[in-house]
Amino acid sequence: MTAPRTPRPYDAVIIGGGHNGLVAAAYLARAGRSVLVLERLPATGGAAVSTRPFAGVDARLSRYSYLVSLLPPKIVRELDLRFTVRRRAISSYTPVERHERAGGLLVGAGRTRDSFAALTGSDDAHAAWRRFHAMTGRVAERVFPTLTEPLPTREALRARIADDEAWRMLFEEPIGVAIEEHFHDDLVRGVVLTDALIGTFADAHDPSLVQNRCFLYHVIGGGTGDWDVPVGGMGSLTGALADAARSAGAEIATGHEATRIETDGRAAEVTFRTADGEGTIAARYVLVGASPHELAALIGDPAPEPAEGAQLKVNMLLKRLPRLRDRSVDPREAFAGTFHVSEGYGQLAAAYREAAAGRLPSAPPSELYCHSLTDPSILGPDLAARGHHTLTLFGLHTPARLFTADNDTARAALLTATLAELDTHLDEPIADCLALDADGRPCIEAKTPLDLQRDLRLPGGHIFHGDLAFPYATGGTGRWGVETAHANVLLCGAGAVRGGGVSGVPGHNAAMAVLGR
Repeated sequence: MTAPRTPRPYDAVIIGGGHNGLVAAAYLARAGRSVLVLERLPATGGAAVSTRPFAGVDARLSRYSYLVSLLPPKIVRELDLRFTVRRRAISSYTPVERHERAGGLLVGAGRTRDSFAALTGSDDAHAAWRRFHAMTGRVAERVFPTLTEPLPTREALRARIADDEAWRMLFEEPIGVAIEEHFHDDLVRGVVLTDALIGTFADAHDPSLVQNRCFLYHVIGGGTGDWDVPVGGMGSLTGALADAARSAGAEIATGHEATRIETDGRAAEVTFRTADGEGTIAARYVLVGASPHELAALIGDPAPEPAEGAQLKVNMLLKRLPRLRDRSVDPREAFAGTFHVSEGYGQLAAAYREAAAGRLPSAPPSELYCHSLTDPSILGPDLAARGHHTLTLFGLHTPARLFTADNDTARAALLTATLAELDTHLDEPIADCLALDADGRPCIEAKTPLDLQRDLRLPGGHIFHGDLAFPYATGGTGRWGVETAHANVLLCGAGAVRGGGVSGVPGHNAAMAVLGR
């Protein structure tokens, strides 16, 4: 559509129609502000979309982001969103071979204690697991509600948590220290550590604590740390958000790429281009859902520190779930939660060392889950009736630097090695289970950080737009964590403080910052 021109400035122009931009648009429009969303792509949603990636196949996959934890229920409630999530019956399954016998650790469905006992030979590991997760649960209950409030100071957040040991473990010492203090089994240590590494390239003992920040956001969601399945796929959320924004009066212009922001701190102009040419829109406020790197380029500021993503994203459609070597667990249980592959503590450390040295990990760590076991609505009736299932894989410790010389070759090599690691725990190759598309090709696609940078303009393919920050105020962060050096230009995307993940929190907070003025 052609962006409208009005005789007066919009109250807010929002650059980027991802989920955060749509949250901001809905809140501002519901408050009576005039709002225009400029989206570069042909459709809204950004990384939170459902697509049919395989030719002639009626399966709607959450192509990039795929689980929901950090979305506050208050946003769903306040924006009257027709959107629901479902709990996964199983939290995780981690296969392992010990004493020449295939087994594994199953967490959930009332079988956690027995599974720990079978793995470690005692109840001690399970008791430590319960104590550790009781601690993170208490932190989650106290921290999660603050995400949609003005930023607390470090001291205020510490007082709110009111647990000096938890504060030390999560905010002051590398998370590896706490993991090694609480757990002795290598496999259990690895399962805990993975929450610190999703989308983050770091060692367990990195002194910067970037891994701690990642861990914190992965365990506080919803005040419980649960990661739930979006019914209908992730696109159902962004579809509901677009509907909410439009019904409140916001205008959404797709196929409109913002190319320049000019501001004096009180009024702004946004230049955009379309297939038909260029245009300019006046606004009192500009909210940017794109990354801080994109914002710097748009406004002419110095670029932030380079960002580097570190994940492999693989989508598959299977004609059946694969059989497992561990016959004590049904594949429908194992793949319903997070299926960990090569994610023992020592394996994660080895993969990090190899990648830091410039080599693809020889045993790439990854985790998988099957959306359609919890929510079969993403499959067409015929596929569901024939027992087809989706499978999503997220690989760790694969920084963008490993793909710069030859992305295609490195992608193919990494995918082969990753699937080979998975196959060591299966009773049949995963390739034998892949469905075929209308052209007879296997239904599998892989995305490296450089692919995400190209497709979504994520800087360095970083899914959080850059390293996450602790959710408290530091010098220059501003009252809401969305402020920039320009008074009327705000971040409303994952690069804001308390950004990252599918949360809507930066969109909510940017809207509150505008309405508070």
